[in-house]
Amino acid sequence: MIKEIKSSEIKKFVESNPRTVLLDVRTENEWNTVGKPDTKDLGIKSYFITISQDPSFIESVKQNIDKKEQVLIMCAAGGRSIVAANLLARVGYNTLNVTDGFSGNGQDPGWKNLGLPSIIDN
Repeated sequence: MIKEIKSSEIKKFVESNPRTVLLDVRTENEWNTVGKPDTKDLGIKSYFITISQDPSFIESVKQNIDKKEQVLIMCAAGGRSIVAANLLARVGYNTLNVTDGFSGNGQDPGWKNLGLPSIIDN
């Protein structure tokens, strides 16, 4: 079972778990138009790797993220990130699904709507 976390809980989680990274699995178009989470104030690294069903997704993650890290996985609203969390957990990653994602899920506001730091690369 994949652990879950809301965007509003990330700061507190990172304070207790400094070996944490954020993996955003949305598309490049989403990053460029909606924005990206900016995690430098949290003191953690962010990775931007679009989820796909082919092996290149897992290979890209393996090339960038150490399995010793806690991996917070985010998409727009929590749907793609739970798929990614399950895929990565099967190959040995310690994953947590960010249930409200970057934009919110209708119940919880999400990273951007909470006013957490974000950037847009246009």
